[in-house]
Amino acid sequence: MSKVALVTGGSRGIGFGIAEKLAAEKWDLVINGVREESAVTEPLAKLRAYGVRVGYARGDVGSPEGRASILAATRSFVAERSAVSGQPSALNLLVNNAGVAPKVRADLLETSEESYDYVVDTNLKGVFFLTQAFARDMVAAKKADPKFAATIINITSISATVVSINRGEYCIAKAGLSMMSQLFATRLGPDGIPVYEVRPGVIKTDMTAGVTAKYDDLISKGLCVQPRWGFPEDIGKAVAGLARGDFPFSTGQVVMVDGGLTIPRL
Repeated sequence: MSKVALVTGGSRGIGFGIAEKLAAEKWDLVINGVREESAVTEPLAKLRAYGVRVGYARGDVGSPEGRASILAATRSFVAERSAVSGQPSALNLLVNNAGVAPKVRADLLETSEESYDYVVDTNLKGVFFLTQAFARDMVAAKKADPKFAATIINITSISATVVSINRGEYCIAKAGLSMMSQLFATRLGPDGIPVYEVRPGVIKTDMTAGVTAKYDDLISKGLCVQPRWGFPEDIGKAVAGLARGDFPFSTGQVVMVDGGLTIPRL
């Protein structure tokens, strides 16, 4: 029986890497993004080429209106899918991947309130309330059918613990999201719903395009134990393993995907 996943920010970068690995394992998908659907036809077509159903839920995770739109579109997709296939009308997997970086990397003493709100609203507050809403659906589905499988995976960053004083608001948001993962894991554990945190390192995406030269140099000088950039597919493989249920007794745990960057070394 196929299952359905929502991947926020799933039309490019790490999100698309995750969505593609899930599609390869025959997950039906809802992809969230902020662009018009007409602007994401290519990635959606690539995912559909795996022979799975793919819907699009446009909305900004950082705003209440955006979250309402995502919820409505996802629930509609799941309900329509259920009507056709007879499968349960609830989301099986929520992958909280959508995130933003500060528009300007500013010194900690110069960080603006506007930038702080922009980053934290999307990367932490929005994720919290979107997760809360879908977790309620998952708990209800579990009560109706104890065999119903549900999982939540949060994509954070090594910035949850590794300091960057020129983007403090990003570090704070990711650290908060790490704690959020443990909170939801604890709350949903009795309901049989595992929650995991996947913590990427330096990943080659459009978000890191502006600092490519910096990290090329650092990686060549030993930043990572494995001397290469990470790629979206590296994150996708980790998420797919968790989504399959390969780690059923590891709820609340952090899966590092950083090439050994955070291993303490002399």
